[in-house]
Amino acid sequence: MQQLLQQLRQELGDCVRTDAATLQAHAGDKWYATALPDAVVLARSTEDVSATLRFAAKHRIPVTARGAGVGYVGGCVPVQGGIVLSTAGMNRILEINPADGVAVVESGVLTADLQSAAAARGWFYPPDPASRKESTIGGNIATNAGGPRCLKYGVTRAYVLGLTVVLADGRILHCGGRTHKNKQGFDLVGLFCGSEGMLGIITQATLRLIPMPPARAALHASFPHFAMAAAAVQNTLQSGHLPCAIEITDAFTLEAARRHLGSSALPAGARGHIIIEIDGQEDAIATELEAIAEILHTGGASEVVYARREEEVEAIWQLRREFSYSLKATGLTKLNEDIVIPRSHLVELVEFCEQMQKETGIPVACFGHSGDGNIHTNIMVLKDADGRDVRPPADALVHRLFDWVLAHGGSITGEHGIGLAKAPWFPQAIGHTAINLHRVLKSALDPQNILNPGKMGL
Repeated sequence: MQQLLQQLRQELGDCVRTDAATLQAHAGDKWYATALPDAVVLARSTEDVSATLRFAAKHRIPVTARGAGVGYVGGCVPVQGGIVLSTAGMNRILEINPADGVAVVESGVLTADLQSAAAARGWFYPPDPASRKESTIGGNIATNAGGPRCLKYGVTRAYVLGLTVVLADGRILHCGGRTHKNKQGFDLVGLFCGSEGMLGIITQATLRLIPMPPARAALHASFPHFAMAAAAVQNTLQSGHLPCAIEITDAFTLEAARRHLGSSALPAGARGHIIIEIDGQEDAIATELEAIAEILHTGGASEVVYARREEEVEAIWQLRREFSYSLKATGLTKLNEDIVIPRSHLVELVEFCEQMQKETGIPVACFGHSGDGNIHTNIMVLKDADGRDVRPPADALVHRLFDWVLAHGGSITGEHGIGLAKAPWFPQAIGHTAINLHRVLKSALDPQNILNPGKMGL
């Protein structure tokens, strides 16, 4: 292997790293598993990626693509060693074009940086994963990432017009384009969205932008029970309102946030919480905000707090972003499951999780994107007397949760992907025929199985 890597270094120069610190830094993501690669290629261009894959295909070397490495399912863990190919350094915003309503970016651009650049021109890139300040556009596309605004604006796929993808043998594919309608052949862009680096490596994207809404506002409300907050989601939508985001939070998460952020962060005694953001024309927002507040009061909210100014809205979202960190601050390991259920089963899911917690004593912390049914359900792993994680009972709850979700027409992942973490449940989730089709597509585009091998159980 070292002789081969020396050949690659002769071709790519100092892009190729084999020092211990770089290998360790590229061994995993936010999931617990890690594996050291033999080398890391810090790509600077599509041509670097192409050269790496040509070399890897010739010598049958596994290649694991990596963006920022902030995923939750082990998607960029190089389980078979080989090369980790990082596109994080390909971080140029090549074009913001309001006339065409597009942005052209390299795959290593941070989501928040694109949003800021678009906003400076009066335009809007809606996808907003919680990790937007550290996750890359390429990673977002590879996992078809979502975020709170999915309710109104949709997931990442809805904004991808064109891609540059390097295939497993090093060929460079340009698919889609910069037009907002395009029906030339199969949906190759859609094929790579959500493919988790297993079919090709995305190096550039042409993304749809929309005009920036002129105003936004939000409110958050507390409830004496979590199920009441869940019911408020349906009440709001059934009343004809389409907020851009609706988030709910349970009692365990709220209490963790009070301890982590200070007791004044959230009302004492609240066991359910909801955040609703709306955007649009300023006059319409003022009326809609009052109407939604009335719905929440009627549904039993004990307190409704308005956020009419931009800084107030951001303060609410900053509170929401702290929930995950608050759970980490409990000292318990959290198994973060991004399940999705049809919205009609939202209250049932809440009641099911509360029942599991009551039966086992294992906390189940629920919060997230209730408007589209994507609830982050965190199984909190208890510790033994020596401070070690007691995993078997928590893992059993994950099995039980996934069984319930699939039985109710849901999905085991809404945005994190399958990777390593959810591979054991993937066949059950999609069925025998769909698994076989995945394998056919994988074999057609990557016949040597060198791209991100070992993921999804394929």
